[in-house]
Amino acid sequence: MFGQNASLQTYIKEKVRWMNQGEPNKNDLLQKLELQKSSFLSEGFVEAKTRIDRIDRSINLLKKNQKDLIKAMADDFGHRAHQQSKLADIDGSIGPLENAKKNLKKWMKPEKRKVTFPLGLFGARGRIEFQPLGVVGCISPWNFPVNLVFSPLAGIFSAGNRAMIKPSEYTPATSQLIKDLIEEAYSPEEVVVILGGPEVGKAFAALPFDHLLYTGSGSVARHIMKSAAENLVPLTLELGGKSPVIIGESADLGVATSNIMAGKTMNAGQICLAPDYVFLPEGRKEEFLEHANNSVKEMFPNLKDNPDYTSVVNQTHFERLNELVADAERKGAEIVKLNPAEEDFSQQENFRIAPTLIFNPDEEMKVMQEEIFGPLLPVKEYKEVEETITYVNSKDRPLGLYYFGSDDKEQRKVLDETTSGGVTINDVIMHVAQEDLPFGGVGPSGMGSYHGHDGFKAFSHTKSIYTQSGIVSKLAKAMRPPYKKEA
Repeated sequence: MFGQNASLQTYIKEKVRWMNQGEPNKNDLLQKLELQKSSFLSEGFVEAKTRIDRIDRSINLLKKNQKDLIKAMADDFGHRAHQQSKLADIDGSIGPLENAKKNLKKWMKPEKRKVTFPLGLFGARGRIEFQPLGVVGCISPWNFPVNLVFSPLAGIFSAGNRAMIKPSEYTPATSQLIKDLIEEAYSPEEVVVILGGPEVGKAFAALPFDHLLYTGSGSVARHIMKSAAENLVPLTLELGGKSPVIIGESADLGVATSNIMAGKTMNAGQICLAPDYVFLPEGRKEEFLEHANNSVKEMFPNLKDNPDYTSVVNQTHFERLNELVADAERKGAEIVKLNPAEEDFSQQENFRIAPTLIFNPDEEMKVMQEEIFGPLLPVKEYKEVEETITYVNSKDRPLGLYYFGSDDKEQRKVLDETTSGGVTINDVIMHVAQEDLPFGGVGPSGMGSYHGHDGFKAFSHTKSIYTQSGIVSKLAKAMRPPYKKEA
C-alpha cells in the first residue's frame, strides 16, 4: 500500500527537502520577524491602496495557480476531490479576500462615540480609530491547507498588517507550493512562510508577534497559549470539539439526513465543524438509516475510486478512525457502513473509509469522547428535547451546533439553553461561509473570532481618542486642587 501511496511519497520527498535545506531555528525566525516589524514601523500609516494591493496579489495568486494548488492538495491527501478543493479552498479564499477589498475603506473610517454629558455640549468629541497591530502570526492546519492560509489574510491585510505563516507539515506539497507562490508575490517584509515540523512550530508560537492566530486542536492550543503568554501575545484560537446535531420531531427527516450526510462526507469529515454526533427522535432509526443510505448512494454510487470522495489524510489518522469504529463495536454499538457498491476497502491505494453510522453509542466509547474528524457518525435516540440539551451542556462547549425543525418554540429553547461557537439551523456548517457573521468558538472550542468586518477588527487595535474643547479646559480648573472644604 505504501509503495503506491502518493501522499506518503510526497511527504517523504518534501521532508527530505526541508531537512537538506535545514529547518529554521529560533534566531532565524526572530530575524524574519524583526525585519517585518522594522518595515512596518518605517512605513507609517498603511494607506488603503497598499492594503488593496496586498489583497489583490493573493486573489491573483489563487486564480492563476488554482490547478497547481488543487493538484498539490490531492497529492497530500492521496486523493482529494478536485471540485471540493476548488469550492472550499480556492473559491472559499477568494470570496473573503474580495469582500475585504470591497469594504476595507468603509471599515477604516473612524467611529464617532459619545462623550460624558455635558462635555459634548461644549465641543468635546470622542472617536475610535482602527490601527494596524503590526505583524500577525498564523499557524494553519492540514484539513483546508489553502483556505486557512489565505482566508485569514483577508482580515490581516485589510487591517494593514504584515504576516508570518506556519502551514502544516502534514500537507508538505501544498505548504511548499504556498511558500513558493508567496515568495513570488510578496517581499519578506510583507509576508513570509515558514516550513518545518513540530519543533519549528514550537519556536514559531514563542515569537513576540503582535497577534497570533492558531487553527487546530485544543491539546496543541494549550501549548500555544503557554508560549504566547511569555510575550503577552494576544490570541485568536480556532479549535474544534464535538459539534452536535439535534433533529427535532418537526423536522423533515429526509431533508435533514441529506444535509447531515453531505456535511459529514465533505472532505471525508475532516472538518472542525463537521457534525460529530446526531440526536434522533426515538423510533425513527430505520427511517434515518434509509435516508442516509439513499443520500450517500446519490452522492457517491461508489467510493473506493470515486474522484468526488476524499481520502483520509494519512495512515495514522486512518488507523485512529478504524480503531474508533472497532472500539465502539466491541462495546456494543451497532455499526452500519454506507457502502453503496459493497466495495472491499481492505486493499486500496489510498486511505478511504466508507461513511459509517454508529447507533446507540455510550459514554465509554472513544467515539463519544474524542473529536472524530472523519466520516463516522454516532446516532443517539432521545425521547424529549430536554435530554439533548442536558447532554450538550454536560460536555465542552462545541464550535458548532445544528438544529433541524420547524417548531419555533423548540428552536428557541435549544438556542437559549445551549452555548456554542455558532449555530446553523436546518443545515450544517453553513454559518462559517457567511462573511458578515463572526466565526469563532467558545471555551474549549476557541477564543476570539474573525471573518469579514469582525476579522478586520480582530487584527486591528481599537484606539480611543478624546478631543478636549477649549471651554472645558478652562472650566476644568474648578475641579482641581485646592478644593473647597465641605460645609
